[in-house]
Amino acid sequence: MSAHGFELPGVAPAPTPTASPVVAWAQASLALINKVILVGSSIALIAASLILSYSVLVRYYFKAATYWQDEASVFLLVGATFLTAAYVQSRRGHVAIDALAGLLSARVNRARIFIVDIATFLFCAFFSWKSWTLFEEAWTDGQVTSSTWAPPLWMPYSIMAAGMTLLCAQVLLQIIVAIDGEARR
Repeated sequence: MSAHGFELPGVAPAPTPTASPVVAWAQASLALINKVILVGSSIALIAASLILSYSVLVRYYFKAATYWQDEASVFLLVGATFLTAAYVQSRRGHVAIDALAGLLSARVNRARIFIVDIATFLFCAFFSWKSWTLFEEAWTDGQVTSSTWAPPLWMPYSIMAAGMTLLCAQVLLQIIVAIDGEARR
């Protein structure tokens, strides 16, 4: 049971209807983007596990040094984590505290969720902005990691920034739909 209603495993919550065709289009577009990212992130997780397995085998059996495998896996995991955050939020799958949900009236619970969404949006917007500034600095300064492989830092920073931007868009859409729903009550 989540703070937002009972959900069966594997069953997506129905999208909240909205009166605005623009908001409905934005929801559908973001849902499509999230599904594409979900497939790509699943492939990235499999690739990270294969790369790490290869690294272990090469080090153990051939006593060869591995210098790129750990970092490549971290980049893939960072990408999968940040880029799928909007998908998880679209299902309200992030950590929620259920203790209050059962004690509050439906109206107060909607207000609580709305306030949390606004606080979440503000935090994520700040995080997104800082991620884009990190990306810009890494890009213009040509920053690389300190490893022997030395891949450019703009890669993980750009993925982090894009993921946080998508998360901001998802939370903002949820806020707009909540406002729209209250206006229609």
